[in-house]
Amino acid sequence: MTTTDDRIGSAPEPTGPTSPIDYSQRIPNNVNLNDNRRLQRALEGWQPKFLDWWKNLGPELPTKDVYLRTAVAVGRDGWAHFEHVPMEEYRWGIFLAEGNPDREVSFGKHKGEPAWQEVPGEYRADLMRLIVIQGDTEPASVEQQRILANTAPSIYDMRNLFQVNVEEGRHLWAMVYLLHAYFGREGREEAEQLLKRNSGDYDNPRILGAFNEATTDWLQFFMFTYFTDRDGKYQLGTLKESGFDPLARTCEFMLKEEAHHMFVGTTGVQRTVEKTAEVMKANGGKATFEDGVIPLDIIQKYLNFQYSVSMDLFGSEQSTNAGNYYSSGLKGRWQETRRKDDHTLLDDEREMSYVEDGQIKTKTVPMISALNLDLRDEYVADCENGVRRWNQALEDAGVDERLYIPHEGFHRQVGVYSTHKISPEGEVLDDAAWEAREGDWLPTDEDRASVAKLMVPVYELGKFASWIAEPPTGINGQPVEYDYVHLEEDGAPEGASA
Repeated sequence: MTTTDDRIGSAPEPTGPTSPIDYSQRIPNNVNLNDNRRLQRALEGWQPKFLDWWKNLGPELPTKDVYLRTAVAVGRDGWAHFEHVPMEEYRWGIFLAEGNPDREVSFGKHKGEPAWQEVPGEYRADLMRLIVIQGDTEPASVEQQRILANTAPSIYDMRNLFQVNVEEGRHLWAMVYLLHAYFGREGREEAEQLLKRNSGDYDNPRILGAFNEATTDWLQFFMFTYFTDRDGKYQLGTLKESGFDPLARTCEFMLKEEAHHMFVGTTGVQRTVEKTAEVMKANGGKATFEDGVIPLDIIQKYLNFQYSVSMDLFGSEQSTNAGNYYSSGLKGRWQETRRKDDHTLLDDEREMSYVEDGQIKTKTVPMISALNLDLRDEYVADCENGVRRWNQALEDAGVDERLYIPHEGFHRQVGVYSTHKISPEGEVLDDAAWEAREGDWLPTDEDRASVAKLMVPVYELGKFASWIAEPPTGINGQPVEYDYVHLEEDGAPEGASA
């Protein structure tokens, strides 16, 4: 089910003044941190541990400075400025969207009550769990992308990678602030654990599976920022509706930063497709690795993989926990306040697909139990928009082939499809049929090795690797050939074009 006009109203007009961020403090913030000395000391004690984590598991490539965006206010306009900053000196801080003193809980059994400024005791454990899971994803993606700059296809792309990385670090700070400020000793202990779990670590992995997958190359990075960061957008969107006001305000500002991450993914895949389409057009419809580009069927395999593991992040289609979070006012739906219903859902139903007797069937289920599916449907519709954009690039080049989103049951490890084998077209397969075709649908080791051979770093300003097209514009009005990153002397990997 996709978003339709008859159940989503128009967006409300923004209210509230711009809130400036205080950069005179050791931890930049707009929450008056220096008024709470105990909290300030606790966070200042966590800060060196964060910096050690960044040094050890953040970007590996040595740089002098990077042209980065830094938040300076939380209003609608003029909220950030750009300058060259040494990454280790980036001012990670705590920023909440401006509060509304009249805000009310907009859904569930507390609908109409004033939004909570403190954690209700009966919801303490659930709220902390939601914050910890969200917080765990932020450093995980930095760890996954640690070595990518070593094979950056351009200085422009390297800068975009680093912008994503520092903002994921700031999003970790956002969740750690909530844990420290509202959950006492248990919250402080959970904040410590966010730095102790590591992506892909055998003994202490990240909580969610997609954040333990290796990011093997730049095509997977672009797919990650398109599909997996888009999941983050929708999860933040549900938490933005929370009756717990500090969480809602935190996620509202994080969404503003998250938009750039998805821009990196959308345009990165598009530029990859454009270069492949250019070669296909010149070669009469064919493009191979030998042409210095990534073949379209390999791009589709990467799409299939990242989309399917991102779909798992929404959890089971039916979830008692999701229903309880909603009824309790902890986690709403995407665009909750614009939904045209009673915001309790006690009598609402919807259709859900499942597998029975080797066929995909549908059944009617209570809406309150299917909120993960509701959110996933919104996500799928959004993902399809990007694929249409990529296909437009193929059409513009006169290429007949098209990319597509696979069936919702394809390659799933979570939910009603997890015990079944489903083709990208939605056919239920037996194990033998799946094993015979798996390599046609998902990247093989050989595919990834062939992509990796193209990942030759290009550090000459304004130049790009053979497999990706130049962007139409630069960042913040700067030219594409701008010196977005200054590398440390002798910091470029062997073989880099500079």
